[in-house]
Amino acid sequence: MTTLLKINSSLFAGNGQSSQLTDKFVAAWTKANPQTEVKVRDLAAEPVPHLDGERFGAFLAKPEDRNAEQQAVIDFSDALINELRSADAIVLGLPMYNFGIPSTLKAYFDHIARAGVTFRYTENGPVGLLTGKKVYVLAARGGMYAGTARDSQTSYVRDFLGFLGMTDVEFVYAEGLAMGDAPKQEALTNAGAVIRQLAEPLRSAA
Repeated sequence: MTTLLKINSSLFAGNGQSSQLTDKFVAAWTKANPQTEVKVRDLAAEPVPHLDGERFGAFLAKPEDRNAEQQAVIDFSDALINELRSADAIVLGLPMYNFGIPSTLKAYFDHIARAGVTFRYTENGPVGLLTGKKVYVLAARGGMYAGTARDSQTSYVRDFLGFLGMTDVEFVYAEGLAMGDAPKQEALTNAGAVIRQLAEPLRSAA
């Protein structure tokens, strides 16, 4: 049994273009791998609280010194991390808002980056602890940004995931979605074709 974690970060939940791409990916994946358990984390339907001083203080507090509110923050963070840890692969729907990632996704990232839990510092530098996972990032953009200086998402998301040990990351781009119906349909069609190609090795190995 393979576990696939689908993370949607669109403000429009399942109606967002990036979320629809993750749906296509899940359909292709499960066709190639029928013995798959799919888990869903929708950051619009179930927002992760943004990090503030009190929540960060809970991460810093020693277990024996935590109060009930701090322990609740830790329990919430642990649940998100355990969800990631149990997944064999992750598919992330990534819209672009004002040249960056959704703030809800940043809040999610802030709750899964925990020293001693998902990464640790050593004398040779940081070491990620969430290893052995494949991540597929489905990026939906209104304009054309991949490969340009305005694409702040790709390097940031790749670096963040790599910091936690997830270094096998594949990006699929659907760009120009706000540039007219024809470019939009072409971009979605091309992204769908790439998604199907990504599932082919899985089908042949099944």
